[in-house]
Parts: sequence; C-alpha cells; structure tokens
Amino acid sequence: MAARCVSCGLCLPHCPTYRKTLSEADSPRGRIALMQGVLEQRIPANQRFQVHIDLCLACRACENVCPNNVEYGRLINGVRGIVEKSRQRSVLQRLGRRALMDGVATRPSMLRLVGGALRTWQVMAGKAGWLMRFGLVRISARLPPLRPQPVWKAVYPAAGKARGEVGLFLGCVARVADVETLSASIFVLNRLGYTVHVPPRQGCCGAMHASLGEPEKVRMFEEQNLRAYTGVNVEAVISTAAGCGTALKSYPPDFAGRVRDISEFLGEAGGWEEAGIAPLAEKVAVHEPCLMRNVLHCQDKPYDLLRRIPGTTVVPLAGSDQCCGAAGTYFLTQPDMAASLLADKIEAVKASGARILATSNIGCAMHLAAGLKAAGIEIEVVHPITLLARQMGFDNDKNR
Repeated sequence: MAARCVSCGLCLPHCPTYRKTLSEADSPRGRIALMQGVLEQRIPANQRFQVHIDLCLACRACENVCPNNVEYGRLINGVRGIVEKSRQRSVLQRLGRRALMDGVATRPSMLRLVGGALRTWQVMAGKAGWLMRFGLVRISARLPPLRPQPVWKAVYPAAGKARGEVGLFLGCVARVADVETLSASIFVLNRLGYTVHVPPRQGCCGAMHASLGEPEKVRMFEEQNLRAYTGVNVEAVISTAAGCGTALKSYPPDFAGRVRDISEFLGEAGGWEEAGIAPLAEKVAVHEPCLMRNVLHCQDKPYDLLRRIPGTTVVPLAGSDQCCGAAGTYFLTQPDMAASLLADKIEAVKASGARILATSNIGCAMHLAAGLKAAGIEIEVVHPITLLARQMGFDNDKNR
C-alpha cells in the first residue's frame, strides 16, 4: 500500500504538522518513506522514528488530495501497532492504560459509573479548589459540565406519523460527556416520525484503539457492536460524532452501509413542515471535524441543518480544512502541537464575530471549548443537532 505513494508532494500544504514544522519527516510522504524504511528493515523503529509517527494527527487531509488514492489512514494505524510493541512503558502505565481503555470503554455499566464519578468530581472541585491538585486536573479541565447519566431506553417510539426506524450509536466518550446531544438526536428523530432503537450492549466504536495500533482490540469492539445490533431491524445506524462514524464505516459492509451521521440522515428526512422551529437571531460559526471532511465527506450537511433555523446566520469557521488539535487522545499525548493548532482556531473564532460555535464531534467540541474558556472567550460550543432541537422545544432536563 505504501508503494502507491509517488512522492509528488501534493499533500504537503494540506498537512497540519508539516505546515507547523516545515519538516519533511512530519509530512505524509515523509512519514510514508519512514514507514517503508522500517517495514523493509532499512531503519529501526526507534525513538526518533516514533517521534514523527506520534506527531501525526491522522486527520487524513492528505487522502483528499492524493492523486494515487493512497490510504494513509490505514498505513498510519498499521505502523502504530509496530511502534506500540517497541515502546517503553512502565508497569503502572501499562496497567492504567489497560484499565481505562479495556476495562471502561468496552463496558456500558462502567461508563455509567465513571460518568457519575466524574460529575461528582466536578461538583466537589468547584466547592473545594484543593481537590484540583490531584491527577485528574488535565482531563477535568477538558470536560464540559457533565449532566446526570440517563438510563437509556431500548426503544423511543416515534411521535405522530411513522416514517421509519433507526438505531442510535452512543459511543463511549459521548455517553458520558455529550448526553445532551444524544438526547437531542432522539428528540428530533422522534418528532420527525422515526422510532429510535438504542441497543443496551453497544460499546466503544474502536477508533481510539485503531489510532493506537491495536487491531485486535478494534475487532473486539466491532464484534461487540455487531452483536448488539443483531436482530435490531433499522434502516440506518445514526452517529452523532464524526470520529465514531468513521470507525463504524470500517465495519463489515452490511453494517457500515447503514451508518449515517445525524446531520447527513436528517438532510434527507421528511416531516420538516410540521417541525415547528422557532427563530434564532444569532450568528453561528461552523467548525468542520477532520474526519467529517476527509473521510465521511458530508461536511456540508451541518450547514443545511442549521439553516433550517429561521433568522440564524450560518458561517464557516476560517481554516476548517485544518485540524483543531483534538484528534482523539492527541491533545493529551502531543500537547504542544495540539495547543498550536488550537490557537489558530481561537483566532478564527474571534474573527468570526459569532456567539455560537457548532461542531459535529465531541472530541473537537471539548478541545475547542476548553481553549476558548482559557482564553476568556464567552461562546457556546454546541452540536448542530442540539441547537436545532432547542429551537424545536427540546429541554434536556425534561426530555431525558
């Protein structure tokens, strides 16, 4: 697969890390050359090699412009498996990672427990500042104010004229940190006549493990979710996060073919004439998540959704072709580069004059909201479906 790269360099100006470092080793073609060297055993998979591989955001902007259709995402995830095997970690680091990634993300009951614990932490930290000295400071600072964890029903019946049945993919981070978006999605889908199924046994999509080079774990998540949806007769599986949607699209074709982003699905849905959308006289800037633009190719759909709100001015956030720096766990593992990319987004938000920032990925939303808050900029960061749902009468405290 790497051999398909002809080193033309068309990808360079589209690569966020190359634009920041101007280092060939931090460009897509440079990394591919390094990968080939390791795979052919011409160079070792040592720390110098790891630095350049780790700095990659896996935003896949390079794939959009590659004339030879090199599947860079598959390449980078594959080589990260090699890197992970040679990486030096302490016993405590390995145990902690396994407990978090395998003991929590795979188990809905554990996710609920962790969500409740984090919400309690936020409340206590707000009342006793000394608690912030503990190790959850960085993570806590990135989380939005958490809402109580709902007990998700297996089925949410359509209201009014029935138009179809869909499944809602909860994910792992979203079901803890983005309850409002998931609830808003159910609300809008029900109002438009769709019965929503929420299989209780579904878990993480596997995106985080794929980016860490752990294909065997990805397959485990895939099997878990396929089992969860077995026997659930739905025309579409709805995702509210671009990262999850991209991972689900790599599942077997009979499942992947039904995966739709919420904005994409609603763009083709009927029933809008009875939706009753209240006007909102605000400017809304739209941030386009990398994977929505570069892999799902439905970055225009959130604009269409938001334009259904009367009186709203919808504008793209400048520089949407560049990553915000969140990239899953990237903001934790590569804080300097993540902060540099985030700074560009903050400047774009300032220049936009918008009072609301809409984005379709929970990781981007958390990263952007934390950066804007730290910069002293008062602007709400919200999912497009949540903003639309509010104008249709949605109240998260009443509609859970």
